[in-house]
Amino acid sequence: MKLFEIEINSTKNLLPKDGIVNYYAKLLNKAKADYYFKTLLTQIEWRNDEAIIFGKKIITKRKVAWYGEKPFEYTYSKTTKLALPWTAELLELKAKVEKRTGDTFNSCLLNLYHNGSEGMAWHSDGEKDLKKNGAIASLSFGAERKFSFKHKETKEKVEYILEHGSLLIMKGKTQSHWLHRLPPTTKITEPRVNLTFRTIVNK
Repeated sequence: MKLFEIEINSTKNLLPKDGIVNYYAKLLNKAKADYYFKTLLTQIEWRNDEAIIFGKKIITKRKVAWYGEKPFEYTYSKTTKLALPWTAELLELKAKVEKRTGDTFNSCLLNLYHNGSEGMAWHSDGEKDLKKNGAIASLSFGAERKFSFKHKETKEKVEYILEHGSLLIMKGKTQSHWLHRLPPTTKITEPRVNLTFRTIVNK
């Protein structure tokens, strides 16, 4: 199933079953999106991501940053990050996302992809630190990239393009039943910044 360059109703569930995904094509106009894109590129404390794969430490070209309302710990790929304090721009964007969706968030994992050669493999966001079945809001800036879902059992796929200034919401049992990825491509030479607002459960 492909959803390319069509008018998408933000209240419509883009998954056929076992989860909820809503897409807001233009949460921000181009001028606002351009402003935040440039600001995030220069003011976020970007670091190369780390992962432990088969016991070996891997450093990715993709860069990440982890922010939150408290110094939350977040562990994935067998590495733990400590949240930095919110920046003014991240708080502004969080407020816009919360107002539009009705959901609330206390943290944000940011990703910087320098070009299309950098992507993300199939995975689901089911880490123990996250609120179970909580909403994850994915805000995109910069290069438009294809984003894909694959059902864990049926292998059915849903894929579409994430636009500059757009918002994607994953909620319900999406993480339990679906994998998602950002596939690499040789066609994209520009950077992309992705913000994923999340809810960490206090321990």
